[in-house]
Amino acid sequence: MSSSILAYTAVNSSRAVAQESEGCFMRSSSGRTLNLSQSVCGFLPEGLTPAPEAAAKSGVFQAKIKRRQANIPVIEVTFNGKQKFDMMVDSGASSTVITPAMAKALGVVLQGTVQAQTPNGVATFPVGRLTSIEAGGLPVNNIVVFVSPSLEIGLLGQDFFGNKDITIKQDVIEFRSRS
Repeated sequence: MSSSILAYTAVNSSRAVAQESEGCFMRSSSGRTLNLSQSVCGFLPEGLTPAPEAAAKSGVFQAKIKRRQANIPVIEVTFNGKQKFDMMVDSGASSTVITPAMAKALGVVLQGTVQAQTPNGVATFPVGRLTSIEAGGLPVNNIVVFVSPSLEIGLLGQDFFGNKDITIKQDVIEFRSRS
């Protein structure tokens, strides 16, 4: 397949010309538009997210940052394939920690307790297990979670993304498979 990169620059033009497709793209020899925004140009046009199968194939999973809380990115996370909760992406947390309200909504069956080191010292947490957690198309199955009564929002920890390279951008977090 022969392809060429479609580029247009208006020099000293008196009228503006809108680009026909948003983002970074090229045209194939058959005239089909091929989106290169993520694979070549390194971004997605606003409002777009990669299809899960495309993310899995490329090894790049992107989760939109909804807001920042105490300057920490907050993303939407899907639990057990259906329920969604906002979570802070905490690179300093070794485990994923959810709130009691989340545990109740998810029907988490507690399986004991564990002691863990926190910034405030050693604490004891109830422990449960979830079928799956997914963010930006990246799934992790059969994951142990801690339940903390002192949190207002859950923490997505290293047990979820620790085997990925992470890039925190302005509007998105990228989880990339390591080569």
